[in-house]
Amino acid sequence: MPKSRAKAGPGKVGQTMVFAKAPTILGAASVVGPREGAGPLSGWFDVIKPDRLLGQRSWEMAESKMVEEAVDLALAKAGVKRRDLDFLLAGDLLNQIIASSFAARNIDRPYLGLYGACSTMALALALGAALVSAGFARHVGAVSSSHHDTAERQYRSPTEFGSQRPLTAQWTATAAGAVVMGPPGQGDLRLTHATIGRVVDNDQKNPFDMGSAMAPAAADTIVAHFKDTGRKPDAYDLIVTGDLAAVGQPLAGDLLAEKGIDLGNRFVDCGKMIYDETQDAHAGGSGCGCSASVFAGYLVKNLAAGKLRRVLFVGTGALHSPTSYQQGESIPCVAHAVAVENGRVCGN
Repeated sequence: MPKSRAKAGPGKVGQTMVFAKAPTILGAASVVGPREGAGPLSGWFDVIKPDRLLGQRSWEMAESKMVEEAVDLALAKAGVKRRDLDFLLAGDLLNQIIASSFAARNIDRPYLGLYGACSTMALALALGAALVSAGFARHVGAVSSSHHDTAERQYRSPTEFGSQRPLTAQWTATAAGAVVMGPPGQGDLRLTHATIGRVVDNDQKNPFDMGSAMAPAAADTIVAHFKDTGRKPDAYDLIVTGDLAAVGQPLAGDLLAEKGIDLGNRFVDCGKMIYDETQDAHAGGSGCGCSASVFAGYLVKNLAAGKLRRVLFVGTGALHSPTSYQQGESIPCVAHAVAVENGRVCGN
């Protein structure tokens, strides 16, 4: 284990924001497609759609509809009206983040569009918590989405081609997850820390192996989090990456072991959680909506029930594009970590 800094107090320590006035999660909601709804987490999602088109005329419009529905459901759970949302923070995988922006057009609140690839939900939570903790907002919405068919069309080839994928490839989830954050003392679930990651490039160039590309960034941010906070892995019930999947998660574990950090059985990954071996997802799930829906569904609900005491949510993103890949560039990656706890269980 690397030498730790002194225990983090309010403010910023290294790469980590420490929220003296810890914002709370007032409501969370997840909307997923049929494949995700048939997986092992089916009972934890709020809405399971029967098809990926959602009654829309395009997959892109379907994804935007999921975003809007997830936000509205999270607001309803929080008891907050659209008009009382100070900021909406949202992002997705599409060019110009159109799924988020078109949903924001309908939600009609001050909007900050974000892009962190699959790390977007963690990024939105970190920035939203900072806005609330600093007093710039009372209620902030954070939402992230992806859609298998929109991502395939943009990053790979039309789904009609039926292209064969290598076993290292991940399946982009059709899903959206939304969270409404509020002031301290408004609920049990508190966002206490946010560690902002650096861009790490391991010279990986294979777009069909995102796990190997993102693993070094995940390990780098986790190391920074423990160094900045003085915490050890056993401070958390779960340390959840999203989405390294079956290839990247063991690699991240090896990289952490080289730094003297053993996460043990508490180390899990959203990309491995959302599908099972019968669903032919190859290495597992990916996409902005994968970790967002797992966080807003499984993690938030288990935290709220007290079954989980404290969780470190580590969103991981591959920051390439079709253009950069065609130009032979490597895949730079980033990871952001957010600590969430049940204050009723953890105490002060």
